[in-house]
Amino acid sequence: MKKNLFILLIVCGQQAMAQLNPAIEHWMINSTGITGRHYVQGNSTPINETTLANVQTVQYSNNWVYVTATGVPSYITGPFMDGNPSLATSQNAIFKMPLNPTQNTGTLTNTTGGNIGIFVNGVALFDYRDGVAWNSNSNSLCGGLPGMSPCPGGPGASFSWNRDAIRAEKAGFDCSKGHPAMGNYHHHQNPSAFKLDLTVISNVCDLYDADGLYVIDSTVHSPLIGYAYDGFPIYGAYGFKNADGTGGITRIKSSYQLRNITARTVWADGTDVPDGPTVSTTYPLGYFREDYEFINHAQADYLDVHNGRFCVTPEYPNGIYCYFATVNEEWNSAYPYVVGPTFYGVKTASKVTSITETVTTYTSSAGISELTDNQWTVYPNPSNDIIMVQVNDLTNQSYTVELFDALGKLIQSQQIVQGSTIAYFNADTLYKGVYLVKVKGQNGSKKIVIQ
Repeated sequence: MKKNLFILLIVCGQQAMAQLNPAIEHWMINSTGITGRHYVQGNSTPINETTLANVQTVQYSNNWVYVTATGVPSYITGPFMDGNPSLATSQNAIFKMPLNPTQNTGTLTNTTGGNIGIFVNGVALFDYRDGVAWNSNSNSLCGGLPGMSPCPGGPGASFSWNRDAIRAEKAGFDCSKGHPAMGNYHHHQNPSAFKLDLTVISNVCDLYDADGLYVIDSTVHSPLIGYAYDGFPIYGAYGFKNADGTGGITRIKSSYQLRNITARTVWADGTDVPDGPTVSTTYPLGYFREDYEFINHAQADYLDVHNGRFCVTPEYPNGIYCYFATVNEEWNSAYPYVVGPTFYGVKTASKVTSITETVTTYTSSAGISELTDNQWTVYPNPSNDIIMVQVNDLTNQSYTVELFDALGKLIQSQQIVQGSTIAYFNADTLYKGVYLVKVKGQNGSKKIVIQ
């Protein structure tokens, strides 16, 4: 009996330790049936879908976590104004991710086209490329896009000048900075909406408003937003200045910069390669990944060649290697954007069709979290047509937002759904005066004036 009890204690202890791993706990598990939504061009009213959004189940063993997800986010996707006819569709995916990631001490592994990671809402992460390259033999672009000739060697072939998706495909990103590849909706970059950048470089949000995965906040450590395929975590744009968690909050910076070149004849390391197009208004600096060079910085808030560093974070108080979704001082995406061009760790994650080992299903015990006053914002204030309520962090659960008049009468009620950050109230029909906005179940309220 004592032996059986000892075995039981070991098993329970192992499960308790496993549940402390953020790679198990920090997924947006859809427990309320939230479905995807999308815009179609010409219609600013979103269409509700039947596909479940975010993550459906999380299961784990001693060494792996299995994340079952549709790949469809709860924030509104589309339209894709470059003519992309695809919509975000269910990928019916099981992502197998390592729980004990390790550094790659051998030959570095390049990131590739397609999935190189997964965000906490089950949406795919792609690297910098868009599958288009420069064919030096024909002196033209090649790839799989309409009107282009296929690249010699086909998918996976090596090319000297590879097009940067962030620069070349900006017109095709929706408000949340994502787009689909054959239905596989993904982000190449920081998944915060264009409209939230300090300098807005796309007007797509004007007609097709969305909010993205999280809101950049320069005053707090950015949330854990995903995991790369080597198992190491990905954070948003801000973190502790120093690796040990000291130094205050700062923007974590990419160590890559544009090269000072006018001709594309060699790489940054001096390697002589087939020539690319001359730098011009058609092919400006930054149009190709090879236009960038890595500059080693001594400052602690600059990242390494993989776009990461070892550091302490709120989820990893003992420290771990982390990638960051880098942005510049205007909060526009900064190369290499999230992960790359090589992985820091041993790339072991993959999509699988089934689970072939004994696993435990993770069930979150977290309740509705308390929002402090500085974690949610009501704007514009005063207003005369629309009231927006935004949570300035990842929303791992849904919140009900209520609008009251000065006498305490409930006027309207809206939801900020899990994995989204914003709710809207129509103020067109409201009388002038002072109103109160309250997040149901939370302490406190905020005043807003309707003009």
